[in-house]
Amino acid sequence: MELESGTRTELNRVSSAALMPDPVGSTRSVKIRQVVIAGRSPAPVTPPRPQGDLDTADAAQIADIADRIWPGSQPRRSERRTALRRVLGLLAGFPGRTWQQRWLASGLDEGSAKIGRSFSDLHRNGDASHALMLLCCLRLLQPSLAAFRGHRFVRYYEYFEPAQADPHLEEFVARVTAADTSPHYKRCARLDIAGALTTQGVDLAGLTAGGLLHHAVETRRGRYGNGYEQYVGHLAWQVLHECGHFPPAVPATLRGAMRAPAMSPAELVASYQVSDAAGGGPVAEMLTAYLTRRGHDLDYSSLRGLARDLCDSFWRQITHINPGQQDLRLSEDTYQAWRAALGVRRDGRPRLGADAVVINVRALYLDIQGWAAQEPERWARWAAPCPIGARDARARVKARRRTKERMDGRIRALQPLLPALVTAVEHRRDHLAELLAAAASAGAGQRLAIDGRHYTRLFSAGDARHQKVHGAANIRVCDEQNGRPVNLTHAEDAAFWAWACVQTLRHTGARCEELLEISQLSIRQYVRPNGEVVALLVIAPSKSDRERVIPMTAELFHVIATIVRRLTRDRPAVALATRYDKHEHVTSAPQPFLFQRTIGQRTEVITPAALRDTLNRLCADLAEQHPQLADVQFTPHDFRRLFATDLANHGLPIHIGAALLGHLNVQTFHGYVTVFPEDVTRHYQTHLAGRRARRPATEYRPITDQEWAEFEEHFDKRKVELGNCGRPYATACEHEHACIRCPMLHIDPAMIDRLDEIHTDLLARRAHAETQGWQGELQGIDLTLRFLTDKRAETVRLSRLDTSGATMLGIPTVGAPA
Repeated sequence: MELESGTRTELNRVSSAALMPDPVGSTRSVKIRQVVIAGRSPAPVTPPRPQGDLDTADAAQIADIADRIWPGSQPRRSERRTALRRVLGLLAGFPGRTWQQRWLASGLDEGSAKIGRSFSDLHRNGDASHALMLLCCLRLLQPSLAAFRGHRFVRYYEYFEPAQADPHLEEFVARVTAADTSPHYKRCARLDIAGALTTQGVDLAGLTAGGLLHHAVETRRGRYGNGYEQYVGHLAWQVLHECGHFPPAVPATLRGAMRAPAMSPAELVASYQVSDAAGGGPVAEMLTAYLTRRGHDLDYSSLRGLARDLCDSFWRQITHINPGQQDLRLSEDTYQAWRAALGVRRDGRPRLGADAVVINVRALYLDIQGWAAQEPERWARWAAPCPIGARDARARVKARRRTKERMDGRIRALQPLLPALVTAVEHRRDHLAELLAAAASAGAGQRLAIDGRHYTRLFSAGDARHQKVHGAANIRVCDEQNGRPVNLTHAEDAAFWAWACVQTLRHTGARCEELLEISQLSIRQYVRPNGEVVALLVIAPSKSDRERVIPMTAELFHVIATIVRRLTRDRPAVALATRYDKHEHVTSAPQPFLFQRTIGQRTEVITPAALRDTLNRLCADLAEQHPQLADVQFTPHDFRRLFATDLANHGLPIHIGAALLGHLNVQTFHGYVTVFPEDVTRHYQTHLAGRRARRPATEYRPITDQEWAEFEEHFDKRKVELGNCGRPYATACEHEHACIRCPMLHIDPAMIDRLDEIHTDLLARRAHAETQGWQGELQGIDLTLRFLTDKRAETVRLSRLDTSGATMLGIPTVGAPA
């Protein structure tokens, strides 16, 4: 069944947000919401007739036109003319003035029967179906989608395109041919457009976004053609959008057009069926008005959570306890019964977020009381004493402490495992990359040995079919250790992005949303007057709605450069991709996002759910080679807490740490820090108290030229023999220049030989101290040797980062302030 024009479904409602840089290059989001409604393209006043009006033409005229458009050998032309004559003869037996009217009267348009069944001799070689296909290409017939898909015309677009004489269609075909995707998806795109134009009776200029969306939705709903419904419309939509066929407000991808938009407050309330409860009609109106007013200050995710708490967790429970409840005046028995029900989830387990619901319900009562004094005609009838006292609200503080304790315990357990995780993901990425390169040049059945593990190259009949359809087959091997086949193409890709996500999260402390919003526009560089380049990473506004800039370490810069190099290995620039914000229900405009993957015809940013799933499976996949990671799971926010803890434990002032993590309040940063017992008295709080006491009151006024010069000079003062000191700005060395032991020392890889000299000297000093029996000196030298060994190993690891092949990152330059 086809949708009527203007019908809304969960598949065809869309909202889209454009994320566009402003004139000065900011990456702040400019959110623009639109709705595309699936429906057939409007019928043109004059239907397309590329070969003239053939409504009443006879079979001989139609066969002559077919011979002219699709010339072929004489036997084939003769068979085609015979098939056309017999198919038209069949249709001529039904009532109607035109061929289209006779087609509809035949019942074949319903799609339940194929025309070949009417001709036993023609059905064997498909001539009847082929003749029907040519009649559709000539626009003699306009079949329904069910009839069009049911006949499964072979390579329909190859016959349809030359019969149209449509310059717009020719341009579309040229753009599809030039698209950077497999031949299979290009064929799908051409079939999508040919099918949509045929079944809707329009030319390409008349095909609307709603018309193509309708075609895609109905094709999926009808499940026409052996998996084809998975690919219908994506590339065709993208090409039409890029060439300006659709209005600018239309989403750039079909997937964006198929997503449901954010619901209005009224729709949110209705989704919880509040209006069906006893006395719920006026209450539903009140809740809608309340959410509308609160929605001006909330993002959509917060508004949706508030609606869930008030409509589902509060009012639906109240009406279940007391079906006759008409207003917000709750009896003590009703309130206590609600509190008891709130503490238990529907599955019987305790509800951890009950305190948040209580706070939102209390805010509802207090807000209405305040608004009733300002607008009594609207809110006075709903004003009621709040059953939730201050004592109940204070329980929220205790719950926060319990949450902080759980998080601290988790971070204490994960922190010792982080180095093992980083080493494991790096080794797996390198191992699979080397194996993929070796397997790509190996023949079927050839044995490979990588890192002491043996594999056998596989190439099956399925791989041959995949190569024929898509132009290239996935590279597969058999792991001889366990006998399992491995799809190296997918495994190496997954290992690379797992490595990229782990490294970027641990070096930036970015939120999950912020990580996925990093684009090529986020990479900046600041050039100092002495020519030194400081790489910067711009984190787009997210939770705190404030943009921030963080300096990139050499290792983080290597990760970003590796990502850019991978994304540009087959193209001159990073491909434009879209990102869907599940919380806000908006799709961004195409941007050069870094954490993007191409799946089939679509190029989209990795979703938060996919990122969490990757991290969840990561430790389980690595446990075979690294048993210490068994039964461990990292979440994206764990890396943020680990990053904050590492900053604080290395002496970074709390206000600088808060700025790096994007916290508006330093106490928020303090909540992220898991402080170990020895750091409480020795390292963190003492340092923080001293720095706060010395901080001038005018510190946050605009900087002067002299202060900027001092800021630049600070970086020169941090240079030491072995490299650079990473201590915070305007702080003195508090480790008595014991650089080798100091965690702030960043060793220059060029100084590894000097480290070896110091190591040799320390060994000589240790031997002398051991001879003299200086136990205290021995203890100090052993400690220094341990730090030196660790620093040398880390420096060697960083120096091995792949620097072959320069990668143009497209980094804007940031100068000194005017």
